[in-house]
Amino acid sequence: MIDSETVVGTGLRITVAKDELATKLAVVARGVSTRTTVLVLGGIQLRAEGSQLHLAATDMEVSLRAVVDAQVSSEGTVVVPGRLLLDIGRSLSNGEVSIEHHPDEAVVVVSAGAATYRLHTYSSEDFPRLPEVDTEALHTIDRDALVETIARVGRSASRDESRPVLTGILVRFEPGKIVMAATDSYRLAVKETPVTGTLPDLEAIIPARALQELARIATGAAEVQLGMQENHVVFGADGTWLTTRRIDGQFPNYRQLLPEQFEYELPLPREEVLEVVRRVSLMAQRNSPLRLRFAEGELTVSAITQDVGEARESLPAPFTGDAMEIGFNAEFLRDGLESVDSETIKFKLISPLRPAVLEGDADDYVYLIMPIRLAG
Repeated sequence: MIDSETVVGTGLRITVAKDELATKLAVVARGVSTRTTVLVLGGIQLRAEGSQLHLAATDMEVSLRAVVDAQVSSEGTVVVPGRLLLDIGRSLSNGEVSIEHHPDEAVVVVSAGAATYRLHTYSSEDFPRLPEVDTEALHTIDRDALVETIARVGRSASRDESRPVLTGILVRFEPGKIVMAATDSYRLAVKETPVTGTLPDLEAIIPARALQELARIATGAAEVQLGMQENHVVFGADGTWLTTRRIDGQFPNYRQLLPEQFEYELPLPREEVLEVVRRVSLMAQRNSPLRLRFAEGELTVSAITQDVGEARESLPAPFTGDAMEIGFNAEFLRDGLESVDSETIKFKLISPLRPAVLEGDADDYVYLIMPIRLAG
């Protein structure tokens, strides 16, 4: 059991290897709050206990914790400005770093070689108590499957805090597979990834930011561990613990959003289409749409921005019938093309005013994108 209950600092004194400290600070500092309304959330908690230094940070949505081996002369807890400590840790010369807390002065002294820094501290009592990690109730999850699934859907989650449910990713474990879905109401990504072994029961809306942080820290880790509480999910990877709250609410029924029939289904070379879209998108500025015109045997991608200029490029396409032009947000279309892991991409179309769907050769990933009504 890892107990993260705050202990009042009583003169922490430690020595730690600079490289290990800087590496772990870089991970934990990503949990530091960027909002300045609650000062202590801008800090990293240092807790010396036994022969280890425990690092922790939280913005009340996501918390990150890591442990560094240390020579502990005096145990204690203190909270110091997080980003500043990270910058100092990175800049110090290689070797050992000494960290000493002076409670009577409310400062921490960090020294390495000839360099010495004195940092004012935050109140340890004000640092939030983080959820405990029950190491006996953890499940091991396929790291590659988890990271791949997050990468394929994460960009489709909303950044609009006024709709909290859409800032999360729906995560569901089913027999033999991990299912994730994300939408910002303009596009939808759904990924089903097969896994071996037994998965725990889980269906939760988890903040996209938390899962993207997990993917970052899990890269290179041997395995990922998962623990569940009433309103929190805990992930462990490579000695780092990430805790995040579940988002309350009802995630959209994404299956109802996916059209059952299409007028056109066009296989196209994904990399070639993606390169054309990237080039032409340079002229899709100020929210100008990217125009895709499908005509007999050809796809033409174009963009026009008033007072800036225009671009146009064509490539062969197996299209037959009356010409059709449809507009998309350039960034969203680019994200979809990049997220399909296949040499061939299938464009599924209905009409200029109905959603389009992008798929690869396999049926494990779907990317739906809403069109933009074109003038004229």
